[in-house]
Amino acid sequence: MTSGERSATRRRRERMVELLGAGDVSVHDLAGEFDVSLSTIRRDLATLAALGRITRTYGGAVDHRAVERSRHDKERTRRTEKDAIARAAAALVRSGDVVLLDAGTTTARLAHELRDRVDVTVVTNGLAVLVELADAEVDVVVLGGRLRRPNEALLGTRTEQALRRLTPDIAFLGVDGLDPRRGINCPDLEQAALKETMAECARAAWVLADHSKIGGGAGFPHWAAMPAGTGLICGGEERRLGVYTDAGWSVRTP
Repeated sequence: MTSGERSATRRRRERMVELLGAGDVSVHDLAGEFDVSLSTIRRDLATLAALGRITRTYGGAVDHRAVERSRHDKERTRRTEKDAIARAAAALVRSGDVVLLDAGTTTARLAHELRDRVDVTVVTNGLAVLVELADAEVDVVVLGGRLRRPNEALLGTRTEQALRRLTPDIAFLGVDGLDPRRGINCPDLEQAALKETMAECARAAWVLADHSKIGGGAGFPHWAAMPAGTGLICGGEERRLGVYTDAGWSVRTP
């Protein structure tokens, strides 16, 4: 390798750290960004991980200094894709449905799509969802509990107790990372338990995930297992979603 090539590699890796610091990025995203092969990106990620600059995940990486981002940070990313996912999800909601919306930026976009629905009831633990529906026509039921930051979700024993008294017609869950067999990757055990309860109590459960969330975890230590037949609405490429279909998920793309 020449000195010029080494310099280019250093610049690419420094830029990769900056991109990862702004949010989860897949190997495919990075390869496209720098117009290099997947194997080159994987070597770069392995080197950065060995230096402690990032944390590797299946299918990508995250900056280890910013593993869990705030809702406001997430709202600024992939807005067009999230809006398309939200519209596809809203099309599944029937007249008279009780709709359970998890906390998250994509579920908040779905709440926006449901604002004018006077024929449904929304149950939620997410502050972003409440902001969207505060002055809307739709009926809203707020689940109690303790406020968790930075994702602005209500959770805890009270939240789970309230959920177990309900049978929503359809539940929509947000994710930070998703594995076809292990389920939803979560930053803490309490959040993982709540997502499992949400999926179990509803007649139908759908996970909403932009393409950066699929293919593995977000580097968090806990997992929420999803029931067989759980749905996935994702803006990812169909070839990357085949592993979810093979694992029994019902997959749709916007």
